[in-house]
Amino acid sequence: MHYSDLVTVYEALEATSKRLEKTHVLSEFLQTVPENELEKVILLLRGRAFPPWDKRTLGFSSKLAVKAVAVASGESEKTVTESWKKEGDLGKVAVLLVGKKKQATLVSQDLTVREVFETLQKLPGMEGLGSTDRKTKTIAALLGHATGNGAMFLLRTVLETLRVGVADGTLRDAITWAYLQPQINYNMEKNDIEFADDSSREDYNKLTEAVQKAYDRCNDFSHVAVTAKEGGTAALGKIALELGTPIRVMLAQREATVEAGMARVGAPAALEYKYDGFRMQVHKDGSKVTIFTRRLENVTMQFPDVVDAVKAHVTAKTCLLDCEAVGYDAATGKYTAFQQISQRIRRKYDIDKLKKKLPIELNVFDILYLEGEELLDMPFSERRKKLEKTVKNVPKAIVCSSYIVTDSVAEGEKFYKAALAAGNEGVMCKALDGLYKPGSRVGHMVKVKPVLDTMDLVVVAAEWGEGKRSGWLTSFTVACKGDEGDFLTIGKVGTGLKELEQEDGVTFNQVTELLKPHLLSEDGRDVVVKPQIVFELAFEEIQASPSYESGYALRFPRVLRVRDDRDPEEITTLEEVRVAYEHQRGR
Repeated sequence: MHYSDLVTVYEALEATSKRLEKTHVLSEFLQTVPENELEKVILLLRGRAFPPWDKRTLGFSSKLAVKAVAVASGESEKTVTESWKKEGDLGKVAVLLVGKKKQATLVSQDLTVREVFETLQKLPGMEGLGSTDRKTKTIAALLGHATGNGAMFLLRTVLETLRVGVADGTLRDAITWAYLQPQINYNMEKNDIEFADDSSREDYNKLTEAVQKAYDRCNDFSHVAVTAKEGGTAALGKIALELGTPIRVMLAQREATVEAGMARVGAPAALEYKYDGFRMQVHKDGSKVTIFTRRLENVTMQFPDVVDAVKAHVTAKTCLLDCEAVGYDAATGKYTAFQQISQRIRRKYDIDKLKKKLPIELNVFDILYLEGEELLDMPFSERRKKLEKTVKNVPKAIVCSSYIVTDSVAEGEKFYKAALAAGNEGVMCKALDGLYKPGSRVGHMVKVKPVLDTMDLVVVAAEWGEGKRSGWLTSFTVACKGDEGDFLTIGKVGTGLKELEQEDGVTFNQVTELLKPHLLSEDGRDVVVKPQIVFELAFEEIQASPSYESGYALRFPRVLRVRDDRDPEEITTLEEVRVAYEHQRGR
Protein backbone atom coordinates (compact mmCIF):
# COMPACT_ATOMS: atom_id res chain seq x y z
CA MET A 1 0.00 0.00 0.00
CA HIS A 2 1.31 3.46 -0.91
CA TYR A 3 1.90 5.90 1.92
CA SER A 4 0.10 8.50 -0.19
CA ASP A 5 -3.12 6.49 0.29
CA LEU A 6 -2.74 6.95 4.05
CA VAL A 7 -1.95 10.64 3.58
CA THR A 8 -5.26 11.09 1.72
CA VAL A 9 -7.03 9.69 4.78
CA TYR A 10 -5.06 11.99 7.10
CA GLU A 11 -6.20 14.95 5.00
CA ALA A 12 -9.84 13.86 5.12
CA LEU A 13 -9.70 13.34 8.89
CA GLU A 14 -8.06 16.70 9.45
CA ALA A 15 -10.68 18.41 7.29
CA THR A 16 -13.61 17.53 9.57
CA SER A 17 -14.37 17.84 13.26
CA LYS A 18 -17.44 15.59 13.01
CA ARG A 19 -16.89 12.33 14.82
CA LEU A 20 -19.27 10.26 12.67
CA GLU A 21 -17.75 11.60 9.47
CA LYS A 22 -14.31 10.62 10.74
CA THR A 23 -15.68 7.16 11.55
CA HIS A 24 -17.09 6.86 8.03
CA VAL A 25 -13.80 7.96 6.42
CA LEU A 26 -11.86 5.45 8.50
CA SER A 27 -14.25 2.54 7.95
CA GLU A 28 -14.28 3.04 4.19
CA PHE A 29 -10.49 3.15 4.15
CA LEU A 30 -10.01 0.14 6.44
CA GLN A 31 -12.00 -2.04 4.05
CA THR A 32 -9.35 -1.38 1.38
CA VAL A 33 -6.33 -2.19 3.56
CA PRO A 34 -4.67 -5.56 2.87
CA GLU A 35 -4.57 -7.85 5.89
CA ASN A 36 -0.76 -7.91 5.99
CA GLU A 37 -0.70 -4.10 6.16
CA LEU A 38 -3.53 -3.59 8.66
CA GLU A 39 -1.53 -3.63 11.88
CA LYS A 40 0.88 -1.02 10.50
CA VAL A 41 -1.93 1.19 9.20
CA ILE A 42 -3.86 1.19 12.50
CA LEU A 43 -0.76 2.25 14.44
CA LEU A 44 0.14 4.94 11.91
CA LEU A 45 -3.42 6.31 12.03
CA ARG A 46 -2.73 7.02 15.71
CA GLY A 47 0.69 8.51 14.89
CA ARG A 48 2.47 5.54 16.48
CA ALA A 49 5.07 2.98 15.54
CA PHE A 50 4.43 0.84 18.64
CA PRO A 51 1.34 -0.17 20.69
CA PRO A 52 0.51 2.02 23.74
CA TRP A 53 1.96 -0.48 26.21
CA ASP A 54 5.31 -0.53 24.37
CA LYS A 55 7.12 2.49 25.80
CA ARG A 56 9.79 2.74 23.14
CA THR A 57 9.86 6.25 21.69
CA LEU A 58 11.18 7.49 18.37
CA GLY A 59 13.44 9.97 20.17
CA PHE A 60 13.30 12.54 17.39
CA SER A 61 13.44 16.15 18.56
CA SER A 62 12.38 19.27 16.65
CA LYS A 63 16.07 20.16 16.38
CA LEU A 64 16.74 16.88 14.56
CA ALA A 65 13.64 17.47 12.43
CA VAL A 66 15.10 20.79 11.23
CA LYS A 67 18.31 19.01 10.28
CA ALA A 68 16.37 16.29 8.43
CA VAL A 69 14.38 18.85 6.42
CA ALA A 70 17.61 20.68 5.60
CA VAL A 71 19.26 17.47 4.34
CA ALA A 72 16.17 16.41 2.35
CA SER A 73 15.70 19.84 0.74
CA GLY A 74 19.31 20.87 0.27
CA GLU A 75 18.60 24.11 2.14
CA SER A 76 20.53 25.40 5.16
CA GLU A 77 19.24 24.82 8.69
CA LYS A 78 18.97 28.61 9.00
CA THR A 79 16.63 28.75 6.00
CA VAL A 80 14.52 25.91 7.40
CA THR A 81 14.27 27.61 10.81
CA GLU A 82 13.32 30.97 9.28
CA SER A 83 10.65 29.30 7.12
CA TRP A 84 9.37 27.49 10.21
CA LYS A 85 8.91 30.78 12.06
CA LYS A 86 7.07 32.19 9.08
CA GLU A 87 4.78 29.19 8.46
CA GLY A 88 4.39 28.10 12.08
CA ASP A 89 4.40 24.42 11.06
CA LEU A 90 7.59 22.51 10.35
CA GLY A 91 5.62 19.89 8.41
CA LYS A 92 4.38 22.52 5.94
CA VAL A 93 7.94 23.79 5.59
CA ALA A 94 9.06 20.27 4.69
CA VAL A 95 6.41 20.05 1.96
CA LEU A 96 7.42 23.42 0.49
CA LEU A 97 11.20 23.03 0.59
CA VAL A 98 11.46 19.33 -0.24
CA GLY A 99 8.84 19.75 -2.97
CA LYS A 100 10.86 22.59 -4.52
CA LYS A 101 13.92 20.36 -4.73
CA LYS A 102 11.90 17.59 -6.37
CA GLN A 103 10.62 19.94 -9.02
CA ALA A 104 14.17 21.01 -9.77
CA THR A 105 15.52 17.45 -9.97
CA LEU A 106 12.38 15.78 -11.41
CA VAL A 107 12.88 12.93 -8.92
CA SER A 108 9.77 11.29 -7.46
CA GLN A 109 9.35 7.95 -5.69
CA ASP A 110 6.24 7.24 -3.66
CA LEU A 111 6.80 5.67 -0.29
CA THR A 112 5.02 2.54 0.90
CA VAL A 113 3.34 2.13 4.28
CA ARG A 114 5.64 -0.78 5.02
CA GLU A 115 8.74 1.30 4.27
CA VAL A 116 7.62 4.14 6.55
CA PHE A 117 6.52 1.87 9.38
CA GLU A 118 9.61 -0.35 9.40
CA THR A 119 11.91 2.67 9.19
CA LEU A 120 10.22 4.33 12.17
CA GLN A 121 10.50 1.15 14.22
CA LYS A 122 14.25 1.15 13.68
CA LEU A 123 14.78 4.64 15.16
CA PRO A 124 14.81 3.65 18.88
CA GLY A 125 17.55 1.12 18.16
CA MET A 126 19.87 3.73 16.66
CA GLU A 127 22.15 4.48 19.58
CA GLY A 128 25.79 5.25 20.26
CA LEU A 129 28.39 7.22 18.31
CA GLY A 130 26.96 8.76 15.15
CA SER A 131 23.37 7.78 15.96
CA THR A 132 22.10 11.37 15.62
CA ASP A 133 23.52 11.62 12.11
CA ARG A 134 22.06 8.21 11.15
CA LYS A 135 18.61 9.18 12.44
CA THR A 136 18.71 12.47 10.58
CA LYS A 137 19.70 10.88 7.27
CA THR A 138 17.12 8.11 7.70
CA ILE A 139 14.24 10.53 8.10
CA ALA A 140 15.61 12.85 5.42
CA ALA A 141 15.49 9.93 2.98
CA LEU A 142 11.82 9.32 3.80
CA LEU A 143 11.01 13.02 3.42
CA GLY A 144 12.76 13.09 0.08
CA HIS A 145 10.55 10.30 -1.28
CA ALA A 146 7.26 11.53 0.17
CA THR A 147 4.71 12.97 -2.26
CA GLY A 148 2.00 15.60 -1.77
CA ASN A 149 1.52 16.34 1.92
CA GLY A 150 3.33 13.15 2.84
CA ALA A 151 6.34 15.01 4.22
CA MET A 152 4.11 17.02 6.56
CA PHE A 153 2.29 14.03 8.06
CA LEU A 154 5.48 12.01 8.16
CA LEU A 155 7.25 14.70 10.15
CA ARG A 156 4.31 15.04 12.54
CA THR A 157 4.41 11.28 13.08
CA VAL A 158 8.14 11.34 13.74
CA LEU A 159 7.68 14.17 16.26
CA GLU A 160 4.74 12.24 17.77
CA THR A 161 2.36 15.16 17.17
CA LEU A 162 0.15 13.75 14.38
CA ARG A 163 -3.25 14.23 16.09
CA VAL A 164 -5.80 14.01 13.28
CA GLY A 165 -8.66 13.34 15.69
CA VAL A 166 -8.69 9.54 15.78
CA ALA A 167 -9.95 9.05 19.35
CA ASP A 168 -10.44 5.60 20.88
CA GLY A 169 -14.21 5.63 20.37
CA THR A 170 -13.86 6.74 16.75
CA LEU A 171 -11.41 3.96 15.89
CA ARG A 172 -13.48 1.38 17.78
CA ASP A 173 -16.58 2.29 15.80
CA ALA A 174 -14.66 2.39 12.50
CA ILE A 175 -13.42 -1.17 13.09
CA THR A 176 -17.02 -2.20 13.85
CA TRP A 177 -18.35 -0.57 10.67
CA ALA A 178 -15.57 -1.96 8.50
CA TYR A 179 -15.41 -5.58 9.61
CA LEU A 180 -18.48 -6.63 11.63
CA GLN A 181 -21.18 -5.62 9.11
CA PRO A 182 -23.61 -3.79 11.39
CA GLN A 183 -27.06 -3.13 9.89
CA ILE A 184 -26.71 0.65 9.76
CA ASN A 185 -26.63 3.41 7.20
CA TYR A 186 -24.50 6.53 7.56
CA ASN A 187 -26.43 9.57 6.31
CA MET A 188 -23.72 11.97 5.22
CA GLU A 189 -26.11 14.91 4.77
CA LYS A 190 -27.46 14.63 8.30
CA ASN A 191 -24.19 13.27 9.70
CA ASP A 192 -26.17 10.61 11.54
CA ILE A 193 -26.54 6.84 11.78
CA GLU A 194 -29.84 5.37 10.60
CA PHE A 195 -31.06 2.07 12.06
CA ALA A 196 -33.65 -0.15 10.43
CA ASP A 197 -35.32 -0.83 13.80
CA ASP A 198 -34.67 -1.15 17.53
CA SER A 199 -33.27 -4.63 16.99
CA SER A 200 -30.55 -3.39 14.63
CA ARG A 201 -29.66 -0.69 17.16
CA GLU A 202 -29.24 -3.32 19.88
CA ASP A 203 -27.17 -5.53 17.57
CA TYR A 204 -24.94 -2.57 16.73
CA ASN A 205 -24.36 -1.83 20.42
CA LYS A 206 -23.38 -5.46 20.99
CA LEU A 207 -20.87 -5.32 18.14
CA THR A 208 -19.20 -2.14 19.40
CA GLU A 209 -19.12 -3.65 22.88
CA ALA A 210 -17.34 -6.72 21.50
CA VAL A 211 -14.66 -4.50 19.95
CA GLN A 212 -14.36 -2.45 23.15
CA LYS A 213 -13.99 -5.54 25.36
CA ALA A 214 -11.27 -6.92 23.13
CA TYR A 215 -9.40 -3.60 23.26
CA ASP A 216 -9.81 -3.40 27.03
CA ARG A 217 -7.99 -6.70 27.34
CA CYS A 218 -5.09 -6.28 24.90
CA ASN A 219 -4.72 -2.47 24.79
CA ASP A 220 -3.84 -2.60 21.11
CA PHE A 221 -6.28 -1.57 18.38
CA SER A 222 -4.00 -2.98 15.68
CA HIS A 223 -4.43 -6.47 17.17
CA VAL A 224 -8.18 -5.89 17.55
CA ALA A 225 -8.57 -4.77 13.92
CA VAL A 226 -6.67 -7.76 12.52
CA THR A 227 -8.68 -10.13 14.72
CA ALA A 228 -12.03 -8.56 13.73
CA LYS A 229 -11.16 -8.73 10.03
CA GLU A 230 -10.02 -12.35 10.26
CA GLY A 231 -12.62 -13.87 12.58
CA GLY A 232 -15.35 -11.38 13.52
CA THR A 233 -16.96 -11.27 16.96
CA ALA A 234 -16.19 -14.91 17.72
CA ALA A 235 -12.46 -14.25 17.39
CA LEU A 236 -12.69 -10.97 19.32
CA GLY A 237 -14.23 -12.86 22.24
CA LYS A 238 -11.08 -14.97 22.51
CA ILE A 239 -8.78 -11.99 23.11
CA ALA A 240 -7.78 -12.21 26.77
CA LEU A 241 -5.66 -10.43 29.36
CA GLU A 242 -2.01 -11.43 29.28
CA LEU A 243 0.08 -11.13 32.40
CA GLY A 244 3.05 -8.90 31.63
CA THR A 245 1.10 -6.73 29.20
CA PRO A 246 -0.46 -3.73 30.99
CA ILE A 247 -4.04 -2.61 30.50
CA ARG A 248 -5.35 0.91 30.95
CA VAL A 249 -6.58 1.71 34.43
CA MET A 250 -10.18 2.64 35.21
CA LEU A 251 -10.66 6.32 36.05
CA ALA A 252 -13.08 8.04 38.40
CA GLN A 253 -15.44 10.95 37.96
CA ARG A 254 -15.67 13.59 40.67
CA GLU A 255 -18.24 14.80 43.17
CA ALA A 256 -17.99 17.62 45.69
CA THR A 257 -19.48 15.79 48.70
CA VAL A 258 -19.76 12.31 50.14
CA GLU A 259 -23.54 12.58 49.91
CA ALA A 260 -23.35 13.36 46.17
CA GLY A 261 -20.80 10.59 45.65
CA MET A 262 -22.98 7.99 47.37
CA ALA A 263 -26.04 9.20 45.47
CA ARG A 264 -24.16 8.83 42.18
CA VAL A 265 -23.00 5.23 42.74
CA GLY A 266 -26.06 4.03 44.68
CA ALA A 267 -26.62 2.83 48.23
CA PRO A 268 -25.27 0.87 49.89
CA ALA A 269 -21.91 2.03 48.54
CA ALA A 270 -18.30 1.02 49.06
CA LEU A 271 -16.05 3.80 50.37
CA GLU A 272 -12.25 3.60 50.28
CA TYR A 273 -9.45 5.92 51.24
CA LYS A 274 -8.17 7.98 48.30
CA TYR A 275 -4.43 7.83 48.82
CA ASP A 276 -1.92 10.54 47.91
CA GLY A 277 0.41 8.25 46.02
CA PHE A 278 0.83 6.90 42.52
CA ARG A 279 -1.03 4.17 40.71
CA MET A 280 0.62 0.80 40.29
CA GLN A 281 -0.58 -2.14 38.25
CA VAL A 282 1.09 -5.29 39.54
CA HIS A 283 1.23 -8.51 37.50
CA LYS A 284 2.24 -11.71 39.29
CA ASP A 285 2.97 -14.76 37.16
CA GLY A 286 4.51 -17.41 39.38
CA SER A 287 7.83 -16.07 40.63
CA LYS A 288 7.80 -13.21 38.12
CA VAL A 289 6.40 -9.86 39.29
CA THR A 290 6.03 -6.96 36.86
CA ILE A 291 5.03 -3.44 37.87
CA PHE A 292 3.55 -0.76 35.60
CA THR A 293 2.57 2.86 36.26
CA ARG A 294 -0.74 4.31 35.10
CA ARG A 295 1.23 5.53 32.06
CA LEU A 296 1.98 1.85 31.32
CA GLU A 297 5.69 2.28 32.00
CA ASN A 298 7.51 -0.77 33.34
CA VAL A 299 9.05 0.28 36.68
CA THR A 300 9.76 -3.16 38.13
CA MET A 301 13.47 -2.41 38.50
CA GLN A 302 12.78 0.76 40.50
CA PHE A 303 10.66 -1.03 43.12
CA PRO A 304 12.37 -4.20 44.37
CA ASP A 305 10.63 -3.68 47.74
CA VAL A 306 7.22 -3.96 46.07
CA VAL A 307 8.35 -7.08 44.20
CA ASP A 308 9.47 -8.66 47.49
CA ALA A 309 6.21 -7.72 49.25
CA VAL A 310 4.07 -9.20 46.47
CA LYS A 311 6.09 -12.43 46.37
CA ALA A 312 5.91 -12.81 50.16
CA HIS A 313 2.36 -11.71 50.93
CA VAL A 314 0.20 -12.37 47.85
CA THR A 315 -1.03 -15.95 48.03
CA ALA A 316 -2.10 -16.34 44.39
CA LYS A 317 0.23 -17.91 41.86
CA THR A 318 -1.12 -15.64 39.11
CA CYS A 319 -2.98 -12.36 39.53
CA LEU A 320 -3.25 -8.75 38.39
CA LEU A 321 -3.65 -6.13 41.13
CA ASP A 322 -4.68 -2.47 40.89
CA CYS A 323 -2.92 -0.50 43.64
CA GLU A 324 -1.71 2.83 44.99
CA ALA A 325 1.87 3.15 46.23
CA VAL A 326 1.99 5.54 49.19
CA GLY A 327 5.15 6.95 50.72
CA TYR A 328 5.78 7.15 54.45
CA ASP A 329 8.40 8.60 56.76
CA ALA A 330 10.72 5.79 57.89
CA ALA A 331 11.26 7.46 61.29
CA THR A 332 7.69 8.40 62.19
CA GLY A 333 5.67 6.01 60.06
CA LYS A 334 3.45 8.89 58.88
CA TYR A 335 2.33 9.02 55.25
CA THR A 336 4.06 11.57 53.03
CA ALA A 337 2.85 13.50 49.97
CA PHE A 338 3.13 12.13 46.44
CA GLN A 339 5.78 14.68 45.51
CA GLN A 340 8.16 13.20 48.09
CA ILE A 341 8.22 9.76 46.50
CA SER A 342 7.59 10.56 42.83
CA GLN A 343 11.33 10.63 42.17
CA ARG A 344 11.40 6.87 42.66
CA ILE A 345 9.53 6.38 39.38
CA ARG A 346 12.39 7.83 37.30
CA ARG A 347 15.38 6.66 39.34
CA LYS A 348 17.46 3.89 37.79
CA TYR A 349 20.51 4.08 40.04
CA ASP A 350 21.07 3.75 43.80
CA ILE A 351 17.76 1.90 44.07
CA ASP A 352 18.56 0.20 47.39
CA LYS A 353 19.58 3.50 48.98
CA LEU A 354 16.45 5.25 47.74
CA LYS A 355 14.03 2.55 48.87
CA LYS A 356 15.35 2.98 52.42
CA LYS A 357 15.18 6.75 52.22
CA LEU A 358 11.73 6.83 50.57
CA PRO A 359 9.88 3.65 51.58
CA ILE A 360 6.39 2.93 50.30
CA GLU A 361 3.36 0.92 51.35
CA LEU A 362 1.37 -0.78 48.60
CA ASN A 363 -2.38 -0.27 49.10
CA VAL A 364 -4.28 -2.76 46.93
CA PHE A 365 -7.84 -1.83 46.01
CA ASP A 366 -8.81 -4.10 43.12
CA ILE A 367 -8.01 -7.44 41.51
CA LEU A 368 -8.59 -7.96 37.78
CA TYR A 369 -7.22 -11.46 37.17
CA LEU A 370 -6.83 -14.42 39.48
CA GLU A 371 -5.50 -17.91 38.85
CA GLY A 372 -6.34 -17.90 35.14
CA GLU A 373 -9.72 -16.16 35.51
CA GLU A 374 -10.46 -12.65 34.23
CA LEU A 375 -12.47 -10.59 36.72
CA LEU A 376 -13.20 -7.43 34.72
CA ASP A 377 -16.86 -8.35 34.28
CA MET A 378 -17.33 -9.43 37.89
CA PRO A 379 -19.14 -7.01 40.27
CA PHE A 380 -16.81 -4.97 42.45
CA SER A 381 -18.14 -6.49 45.68
CA GLU A 382 -17.15 -9.96 44.46
CA ARG A 383 -13.74 -8.75 43.30
CA ARG A 384 -13.16 -7.23 46.73
CA LYS A 385 -13.89 -10.54 48.45
CA LYS A 386 -11.36 -12.31 46.24
CA LEU A 387 -8.84 -9.53 46.87
CA GLU A 388 -9.08 -9.86 50.64
CA LYS A 389 -8.45 -13.61 50.37
CA THR A 390 -5.44 -13.03 48.12
CA VAL A 391 -3.48 -10.30 49.96
CA LYS A 392 -2.08 -10.80 53.48
CA ASN A 393 -2.07 -7.42 55.20
CA VAL A 394 1.39 -6.40 56.37
CA PRO A 395 1.35 -2.69 57.37
CA LYS A 396 4.08 -0.57 55.75
CA ALA A 397 4.60 -3.29 53.13
CA ILE A 398 1.35 -4.34 51.44
CA VAL A 399 -2.27 -4.00 52.59
CA CYS A 400 -5.79 -4.00 51.19
CA SER A 401 -7.13 -0.45 51.03
CA SER A 402 -9.12 0.89 53.99
CA TYR A 403 -12.72 0.14 53.08
CA ILE A 404 -16.29 0.21 54.37
CA VAL A 405 -19.71 -0.58 52.91
CA THR A 406 -22.56 1.66 54.10
CA ASP A 407 -25.87 3.21 53.13
CA SER A 408 -25.46 5.92 55.78
CA VAL A 409 -24.26 9.32 54.61
CA ALA A 410 -23.32 10.16 58.21
CA GLU A 411 -21.11 7.07 58.42
CA GLY A 412 -19.64 7.95 55.03
CA GLU A 413 -18.84 11.47 56.25
CA LYS A 414 -17.15 10.04 59.34
CA PHE A 415 -15.03 7.75 57.16
CA TYR A 416 -14.17 10.72 54.90
CA LYS A 417 -12.95 12.80 57.86
CA ALA A 418 -10.86 9.86 59.09
CA ALA A 419 -9.28 9.58 55.64
CA LEU A 420 -8.32 13.26 55.64
CA ALA A 421 -7.01 13.06 59.22
CA ALA A 422 -4.75 10.17 58.19
CA GLY A 423 -3.17 12.39 55.50
CA ASN A 424 -5.10 11.05 52.51
CA GLU A 425 -6.67 13.07 49.68
CA GLY A 426 -10.25 12.02 50.38
CA VAL A 427 -12.36 8.97 49.57
CA MET A 428 -13.51 6.93 46.61
CA CYS A 429 -17.18 5.96 46.35
CA LYS A 430 -17.82 2.77 44.36
CA ALA A 431 -20.92 0.94 43.21
CA LEU A 432 -20.97 -2.59 44.61
CA ASP A 433 -22.12 -3.98 41.26
CA GLY A 434 -19.67 -1.90 39.20
CA LEU A 435 -17.63 -3.67 36.51
CA TYR A 436 -14.02 -2.75 35.71
CA LYS A 437 -13.81 -0.59 32.56
CA PRO A 438 -10.18 -0.03 31.52
CA GLY A 439 -9.42 3.51 30.40
CA SER A 440 -12.95 4.75 31.06
CA ARG A 441 -13.94 7.55 33.42
CA VAL A 442 -16.95 5.77 34.88
CA GLY A 443 -19.90 7.02 36.88
CA HIS A 444 -19.94 4.02 39.20
CA MET A 445 -16.64 5.14 40.75
CA VAL A 446 -16.24 8.72 41.94
CA LYS A 447 -13.65 10.60 43.97
CA VAL A 448 -14.52 13.04 46.72
CA LYS A 449 -11.86 15.56 47.74
CA PRO A 450 -11.92 18.81 49.76
CA VAL A 451 -13.62 21.79 48.13
CA LEU A 452 -10.38 23.29 46.76
CA ASP A 453 -10.80 22.57 43.04
CA THR A 454 -7.97 20.94 41.09
CA MET A 455 -7.49 19.80 37.53
CA ASP A 456 -4.83 17.75 35.77
CA LEU A 457 -3.87 19.67 32.61
CA VAL A 458 -1.15 19.23 30.01
CA VAL A 459 1.34 21.94 29.03
CA VAL A 460 1.08 22.85 25.32
CA ALA A 461 3.00 26.16 25.20
CA ALA A 462 5.21 28.38 27.34
CA GLU A 463 7.21 31.61 27.40
CA TRP A 464 10.86 32.19 28.22
CA GLY A 465 11.29 34.34 31.30
CA GLU A 466 13.04 37.69 31.56
CA GLY A 467 15.25 39.38 34.17
CA LYS A 468 16.04 37.12 37.12
CA ARG A 469 13.96 34.36 35.51
CA SER A 470 15.93 34.49 32.28
CA GLY A 471 16.76 30.97 31.05
CA TRP A 472 13.61 29.47 32.56
CA LEU A 473 10.22 28.80 31.05
CA THR A 474 7.86 30.78 33.26
CA SER A 475 4.38 31.16 31.78
CA PHE A 476 2.64 27.94 30.76
CA THR A 477 -0.40 27.46 28.54
CA VAL A 478 -2.34 24.40 29.68
CA ALA A 479 -5.04 22.31 28.02
CA CYS A 480 -7.76 19.83 28.88
CA LYS A 481 -8.75 16.80 26.79
CA GLY A 482 -11.42 17.56 24.20
CA ASP A 483 -14.37 15.38 23.20
CA GLU A 484 -12.44 14.00 20.22
CA GLY A 485 -9.24 13.30 22.15
CA ASP A 486 -7.62 16.58 21.12
CA PHE A 487 -6.09 19.07 23.56
CA LEU A 488 -7.97 22.34 24.07
CA THR A 489 -6.38 25.32 25.82
CA ILE A 490 -8.02 26.47 29.05
CA GLY A 491 -5.63 29.07 30.46
CA LYS A 492 -2.14 30.17 31.44
CA VAL A 493 -0.38 29.58 34.74
CA GLY A 494 2.83 31.00 36.18
CA THR A 495 2.28 30.86 39.93
CA GLY A 496 2.90 28.02 42.34
CA LEU A 497 6.43 27.30 41.13
CA LYS A 498 9.51 28.21 43.17
CA GLU A 499 12.65 30.03 42.11
CA LEU A 500 15.10 28.45 44.58
CA GLU A 501 15.98 24.75 44.57
CA GLN A 502 16.10 24.60 48.38
CA GLU A 503 12.47 25.68 48.67
CA ASP A 504 9.73 23.08 49.01
CA GLY A 505 7.78 22.42 45.83
CA VAL A 506 8.56 22.33 42.12
CA THR A 507 10.93 24.96 40.71
CA PHE A 508 10.95 26.84 37.41
CA ASN A 509 14.28 25.22 36.60
CA GLN A 510 12.96 21.70 37.18
CA VAL A 511 9.93 22.29 34.95
CA THR A 512 12.11 23.89 32.28
CA GLU A 513 14.37 20.82 32.20
CA LEU A 514 11.30 18.56 31.96
CA LEU A 515 9.92 20.54 29.01
CA LYS A 516 13.13 21.09 27.03
CA PRO A 517 13.09 17.67 25.29
CA HIS A 518 9.52 18.38 24.14
CA LEU A 519 9.95 21.84 22.57
CA LEU A 520 8.46 21.86 19.08
CA SER A 521 9.08 25.45 18.00
CA GLU A 522 10.23 28.84 19.26
CA ASP A 523 9.30 32.32 18.11
CA GLY A 524 11.01 34.94 20.22
CA ARG A 525 9.96 34.20 23.80
CA ASP A 526 7.02 32.03 22.74
CA VAL A 527 7.48 28.26 22.72
CA VAL A 528 5.20 25.47 21.44
CA VAL A 529 5.48 22.28 23.49
CA LYS A 530 4.61 18.67 22.67
CA PRO A 531 1.81 17.67 25.11
CA GLN A 532 3.69 15.43 27.54
CA ILE A 533 4.07 17.14 30.92
CA VAL A 534 1.01 17.21 33.18
CA PHE A 535 0.43 19.79 35.93
CA GLU A 536 -2.03 19.46 38.77
CA LEU A 537 -3.51 22.94 39.15
CA ALA A 538 -5.59 24.55 41.87
CA PHE A 539 -7.87 27.41 40.89
CA GLU A 540 -10.53 29.66 42.34
CA GLU A 541 -13.20 29.55 39.65
CA ILE A 542 -14.03 28.44 36.10
CA GLN A 543 -15.15 31.20 33.76
CA ALA A 544 -16.67 31.07 30.28
CA SER A 545 -14.09 32.50 27.89
CA PRO A 546 -13.80 32.83 24.10
CA SER A 547 -10.05 33.38 24.50
CA TYR A 548 -9.27 29.68 24.85
CA GLU A 549 -10.14 26.72 22.63
CA SER A 550 -12.09 24.95 25.40
CA GLY A 551 -14.44 27.92 25.80
CA TYR A 552 -13.43 28.20 29.45
CA ALA A 553 -10.69 29.80 31.54
CA LEU A 554 -9.40 29.15 35.05
CA ARG A 555 -9.39 32.11 37.45
CA PHE A 556 -6.26 32.42 39.63
CA PRO A 557 -4.72 29.03 38.73
CA ARG A 558 -1.54 27.84 40.44
CA VAL A 559 0.67 24.78 40.02
CA LEU A 560 0.40 22.29 42.86
CA ARG A 561 2.70 19.64 41.41
CA VAL A 562 3.94 17.87 38.31
CA ARG A 563 2.06 14.61 37.76
CA ASP A 564 4.90 12.31 36.76
CA ASP A 565 2.50 9.38 36.94
CA ARG A 566 -0.21 10.87 34.74
CA ASP A 567 -0.42 10.29 31.00
CA PRO A 568 -1.63 13.19 28.81
CA GLU A 569 -4.52 10.97 27.72
CA GLU A 570 -5.74 10.81 31.35
CA ILE A 571 -6.03 14.52 32.05
CA THR A 572 -9.20 16.42 32.95
CA THR A 573 -11.73 16.23 30.13
CA LEU A 574 -13.77 19.02 28.59
CA GLU A 575 -16.90 17.24 29.81
CA GLU A 576 -15.58 17.38 33.38
CA VAL A 577 -14.89 21.09 32.95
CA ARG A 578 -18.46 21.63 31.71
CA VAL A 579 -19.93 19.72 34.66
CA ALA A 580 -17.76 21.61 37.15
CA TYR A 581 -18.73 24.93 35.56
CA GLU A 582 -22.45 24.15 35.76
CA HIS A 583 -22.13 22.85 39.32
CA GLN A 584 -20.30 26.04 40.27
CA ARG A 585 -23.09 28.17 38.75
CA GLY A 586 -25.70 26.22 40.68
CA ARG A 587 -24.03 26.69 44.07
